[in-house]
Amino acid sequence: MNRQRIASATHAASGPPSPPDGQGGVGGLVRYVVAAALARTADGGAVVAVVLLVTSSGGSGALAGALAACVTAPHLLGPFVARPLDLAHDGRKVIAAACLLYATALTAGVLTYARTPAPLTGLLLAVAGTCGPLLTGGISSRLPALVGPRPRSLRRAQGWDVATYGIGGTVGPSLVAALSGWASPGAAALALAGGAGVAAGCVLLLPHVPAAHGGDRAAIPKPGPTLALVVRTGRLRRTVYLTMIVALAVAALPITAVHMTRTLGIDASTAAVLTAAYGLGNLAGSAAVMVFPPTGDPDRLMRRLALGVVAGLGTVAASHVFALSVAAYALTGALNALFFAATLAARTEYAPATARAQVFIWVAALKITSGSAGTALAGSLTGLDARLPLLLGIAAITAAVLAATLEERAAGSLTGAARAPGDRP
Repeated sequence: MNRQRIASATHAASGPPSPPDGQGGVGGLVRYVVAAALARTADGGAVVAVVLLVTSSGGSGALAGALAACVTAPHLLGPFVARPLDLAHDGRKVIAAACLLYATALTAGVLTYARTPAPLTGLLLAVAGTCGPLLTGGISSRLPALVGPRPRSLRRAQGWDVATYGIGGTVGPSLVAALSGWASPGAAALALAGGAGVAAGCVLLLPHVPAAHGGDRAAIPKPGPTLALVVRTGRLRRTVYLTMIVALAVAALPITAVHMTRTLGIDASTAAVLTAAYGLGNLAGSAAVMVFPPTGDPDRLMRRLALGVVAGLGTVAASHVFALSVAAYALTGALNALFFAATLAARTEYAPATARAQVFIWVAALKITSGSAGTALAGSLTGLDARLPLLLGIAAITAAVLAATLEERAAGSLTGAARAPGDRP
């Protein structure tokens, strides 16, 4: 009887388990990839579309920057909009509603620009930006239950997930640039909104996954306690600061590419080749995860792959030949994709089921914040030396890996000391 009670309590605490083969199979994963790629392409291209919309109509750079910030800054509110996803009995409806609201608000913002006061346009774009976290980390939090708990299948699927982020970050801006030249920036923005609307329908076609709380909504923590949980849990804490430091370091690469063209003695326009090489490398790294899913503890994988990013950044900083720089950018992109896949695995395996969406989005919000800080820092430092941001990034990642290693060893020592002499390890 006691064993039955213990088993029942454990089942209630962990929520409904995923079946061995997941909820969706191959068809569910295909629909997931389509939905995620469409949503992230819309999210990734919106800023470029807004900037082009303003500048092409004669608006000032300050106004373009302010309206672009209205799209990006609300991502920091992600942890506060993530809780409804954990609370919902059907998370598909929450994400689909976010996609539709994003599409509607972006469309309204584009159509009201220059026809109404700028603050109204900014408010509409901010509504779209607030939905952004659910289109990124929110969708990713659905993947584990969709694929199932088998590590190899899950990590292969996370390779597809990383690829959709890469598609969003490269195809989104490229699509906006192409459509802006062929039609107009407004048409490009409306195309992105249409893609987000289609993503909503694709999300609703995903298999239904039972809520992790099992009907006990009181088991879902609020954003503040969720962050406290992340800080208290060593493996989640290390996931956060390694993710933030790597994001800060690689954010310097697009800025550095522009300034390195002078050092390499080539035309400034070829900086786009370097950034494109990074994007292609990122997609190649995602493909590598799909074909050869990494094994082992995500905590250790993150540290090893973070050192891989250090090697990539070091190669970029040391290169003095254009061909070598292109290869170095591609290598860094591939290694960063592998690192990102490891962070997704860490969030999946270490976050409690009742707060998984909030943990995913907390990490994503902090990553975006850190990346923005890295871009700003690189912009201020490249005037001194084009390679200085890279060297600082290398030092910061190395220090973070060292801190994470020492922290893990200290935690292991404390755990070993706490065991009774007769306990089995």
